Amino acid sequence: MLPENLNVLYIDSRPEDLGIFSRMFQDACRVVHLGSTVDLQKALEERDIHVIIVADDIADQSGMDLLESICRNSPNAVKMVTGNDILGKEDVIEAQRTGKIFRYLAKPWNEDEIKVSMESALLWYAKCQEQSKTVTDLKRMLKDLDFLHEISRKISEKKPLPKLLNEIMLASRLVMNAEASSLLLYDREEDKLYFQVATGKKGSLVKKYSVDIGQGIAGWVAQHRQPLLIEDCYKDARFNQDYDKKTHFKTRSMLCVPLLRKNNLLGVVQVINKKGGGEFTETDLRIFETLAAQCAIAIENARLIQIQIEAEAMERELETARQIQQFLLPQTLPEFDDIQLAARLIPARQVGGDYYNVISIGEQQSLFFVADVTGKGIPAALIVSTIDSCLNTYLKIDTDRLDLLKLVSSMNMVLIESTTETRFATAWFGLYHHKKRIMQSVNAGHNAPVLYREKSGEMILLQQGGLFLGGLEVPYEMEEIALDTGDVLVFFTDGVTEAWNRKQDEYGDERLQQVIRRNVSKSAEDILQAIAKDVKEHVGKAQQSDDFTCAVIKVI
Repeated sequence: MLPENLNVLYIDSRPEDLGIFSRMFQDACRVVHLGSTVDLQKALEERDIHVIIVADDIADQSGMDLLESICRNSPNAVKMVTGNDILGKEDVIEAQRTGKIFRYLAKPWNEDEIKVSMESALLWYAKCQEQSKTVTDLKRMLKDLDFLHEISRKISEKKPLPKLLNEIMLASRLVMNAEASSLLLYDREEDKLYFQVATGKKGSLVKKYSVDIGQGIAGWVAQHRQPLLIEDCYKDARFNQDYDKKTHFKTRSMLCVPLLRKNNLLGVVQVINKKGGGEFTETDLRIFETLAAQCAIAIENARLIQIQIEAEAMERELETARQIQQFLLPQTLPEFDDIQLAARLIPARQVGGDYYNVISIGEQQSLFFVADVTGKGIPAALIVSTIDSCLNTYLKIDTDRLDLLKLVSSMNMVLIESTTETRFATAWFGLYHHKKRIMQSVNAGHNAPVLYREKSGEMILLQQGGLFLGGLEVPYEMEEIALDTGDVLVFFTDGVTEAWNRKQDEYGDERLQQVIRRNVSKSAEDILQAIAKDVKEHVGKAQQSDDFTCAVIKVI
C-alpha cells in the first residue's frame, strides 16, 4: 500500500507507457507525466517531487544525462530509470551500483513488482529526509555551540560591560534569526527594569522606557523568574501593546528569559519576531536560556570587578587618611612635673576624623584639645588638617596670654567658611594653668570629659560650652575648675563610649566611669590601658566601628 501525498514525476516519450503507469498509480499518488522535457522546469517548480522516473532513452537524450540535470533542482528525490533492457547500458549499471539511482525498472512492467519498487522508493525517500533533518539539526547544534563558545570568549575579554552586552545581544539576534533583541537590567531600589541594550530598527526608541516588575511580558518573566515562548504576543493577555504604539513596531512573537545568578534577579533578555514570518521553537528557547546564563555571568563578573575597583580605591583613600591623621597627631607628648599625661588614638579600619593635641604655651600654660569630625576617609582627614592648621596658626599669633574663648570662636568661623553644611566637628578645649592648678574648659558639642575628684570621690562632667564647630556663628561659654592632687581628668571621643559589640550594645558612659573609679590610684598610663582593655573586652570579636581616642590627665 503506497503512502498518501506521494508526488511522482514520470518522463517517457512513449504515450502507451505513460498511460499504463498513470492507470497503475493514479489512485495511490499524484502522477505528473511528461512526454518531453518542454514543461519539465514548470513541473519541478509547482510541487515537491518525491520520486522521479525517467525512460532510459527519451527524445534522443540519455536518461542518465536528464536525471543529472533534474537532480540539480530536486536533489532529495528518489531517482529511477526504466527501459526494455539494462544490458549494454554501462552508465545505468554503474549508477545503480554506486547509488546514484535507486532502481532500474525493466519493461514490460509487472504491476506487483513496480508497486513494491514504488513503496521501497518512498521508504527510501523518508529515510533520506530523516537523515537530512538529522544533518540539519547537527549543523544547527554546531552553529549554536560555536555561538555560545564565542559568547564565552567575549565574556573572558576585558571589555566595558555595556559594550560586551551590546555585542552579545547583536550576536543573539543573528543566531535566533530575529528582527530585534533587548536586555533589561533590574534596579533593586526602584524595583524596575531598565533597557541596557536594544537592537533592531526601533532599538533607540525603546531604550528610554522602563518596565515595572509584573507588567508586560518582561515584567512577568522578572517577577516569576520563568522563561516564556510566545507565538502570538497580541493574543497573550500579559503583553503590553503601549510600546508598539509608541515606537510603531509590530511585535508578533517573542522569547523572553530571566537573567538569574544564584537565584538573584539581574534582569531580562528577549528576542522579538522570527525573520521570514516563522516562529521560535523550543530549541531556540533552550539556546536562549543558555545565552541568558552567560549574560548573567558577564553582568555578575563586571559588578564584582567594579566592587573590587571601588574597594581598592577606598583602601587607598583610607590609607592616605591614616597617613594624614598620624602625621597631624603629636609624635611625643610633653612631660610635666605636676601632672601625668597619657594619650592614645587607635584608628578603625574606616578611618574617622578623630584628632587630639597637647601644646605647651610658655612655662605656665598647656592646651589640651580633642576633636571628632563628621564622616570618614579623606574628607574627614582634610577637615582635621584644617583644624590642626587653625590651632597652630592661632597659637603663633596669641602666645603671651591665650584667650580660650577667642580660640574657640576663631576655629568655629574657619570651619563655617571652609566646610559644607553637612561637615562639622565636635571638640573640647582645655587650658591648664599649672601654677594655679586651674583648668579652663569649653565644650563645643563634644562628649563631656570626666573629672574624678580624689577628695570627694565624685564624678564631674565638663559640659559647659556651646554648639559644635562649623555650624552657626554663636557665642561660647567657659567654665573654670580647680584641680587637686589625685584628681583624674579623662577626655575622649565617641569611639570609646559608643563602641559596639556583636549585639550592638554600646560601651556607654557609665561603664567608662566605673573603670576610671576602679583605677584612680594608678598612673595616667595605667588608667588609659585599663580603659582601652575594657573597651576591647566589650567589643569582643566585633569589628571596630570608629576611632578609639582617649587621653588621661592625673594631677600629682
